[in-house]
Amino acid sequence: MIAETVCSAVAAAGLGIAAVTAYRKRFLAAARIAAYSLVPLGLVMTGVVDWLADTAFSPTAWAGFGVLGASWLLFASTRAVERRRGGSRKERKEARAAARSDAVAPTASAPSLGPGSRQSTRPATAPKAEAGDDFSDIEAILKKHGI
Repeated sequence: MIAETVCSAVAAAGLGIAAVTAYRKRFLAAARIAAYSLVPLGLVMTGVVDWLADTAFSPTAWAGFGVLGASWLLFASTRAVERRRGGSRKERKEARAAARSDAVAPTASAPSLGPGSRQSTRPATAPKAEAGDDFSDIEAILKKHGI
């Protein structure tokens, strides 16, 4: 009974403030204030306030909220662990199978690159002049950026 009276008073006060705001030629703000002030009145008229009052003083309802909270915590923690591991069990199994396949396409009969030997086209030792040029380029870049 008290909740309905308080909500009705809040709605009436909000509509009064909206009327004063509209008198000051701020119609958009007045419409917004009127909309906010009608919410408590609508909640009283639909019975939501009675339901909330009955729920607020019911130990069974609070136990139900506790169970819902526990289920949400379990769900959130399992999702966090799943993301940390890298997906679901099925996805991890497929990733391991793909890693074992030696990176050969399923329809290929042999690896696309043979075990051939790589021969280096560069000489084994680089001349000293080229190494100095490389460092001078780096020094120029660092000086350009003020380092």
